[in-house]
Amino acid sequence: MELTTASARPLTPPIPSAISTKFNTTPPPPLHSVPIFSRALSVCPKPVITAATCSLPSDTSTSETKIDQFLELKKRAADLSPVLKGTSIFLVGMKSSIKTNLGKLLADGLRYYYFDSDSLVEEAAGGESAVKSFREADEEGFLASETEVLKQLSSMGRLVVCAGDGAVQSSTNLALLRHGISLCIDVPLQIVASEMIEDQTQLTLPDNESDSHSEALTQLVALYEELRGGYATADATVSLQNVASKLGYEEMDLVSTEDMVLEALREIEKLTRVKKMMEAAARPF
Repeated sequence: MELTTASARPLTPPIPSAISTKFNTTPPPPLHSVPIFSRALSVCPKPVITAATCSLPSDTSTSETKIDQFLELKKRAADLSPVLKGTSIFLVGMKSSIKTNLGKLLADGLRYYYFDSDSLVEEAAGGESAVKSFREADEEGFLASETEVLKQLSSMGRLVVCAGDGAVQSSTNLALLRHGISLCIDVPLQIVASEMIEDQTQLTLPDNESDSHSEALTQLVALYEELRGGYATADATVSLQNVASKLGYEEMDLVSTEDMVLEALREIEKLTRVKKMMEAAARPF
């Protein structure tokens, strides 16, 4: 974990024009320069939190809870943002809507930019079917593409990056994650499997629904075992199950995106405090 942004690197293309256009081919300006992503601002405007982000329900007590969550999230993020000094946040873990939604709301709260590394690789390759063919035909080339995307992202500041599986599959990529703070978003595999059945671009599944869930779970367990060592290197873990337990929820689907983001902010706060203590201990008397 570093609390300073990596020095800017030139954006080289083996990773194609789609990504270099998003990021601009000019190396990023210094951390405190404004604005960053000069051309990307039109594509990725400055995020602003509004009450609508929370999708407040009609029930009064639930509405009050959601408003309290929203205000706490906004305050914590505002207090934390200057301490981070633009340090990027990398989210690792199995692909899920929970991880994606957490990343987007966390970016809104910190007034950061949000990127999904898998989406960038997909865009560069020419779409879902193209990236699938690319991966099947040239696994090594595909992994190199993921590394190039991470290299570009890690050279910039003020980002929340939802990182794909490739981020934890090589020592090079794990080293790139050290340019920011990495959080592992831990979602039970049963939940991930249910989402995978709807999105069959990642797994090859049978048509029968019960067989599909069983097969998806089997494939995900195998994939998780392959990746768990990389996930373990994250600076902190945000667990859906642990958040539900802390809040006294019997069902994990009662945990909101705001609950998960607040837990992420608490973990980031802890990491920044530890960093300060270590720096203070290292200073001469």
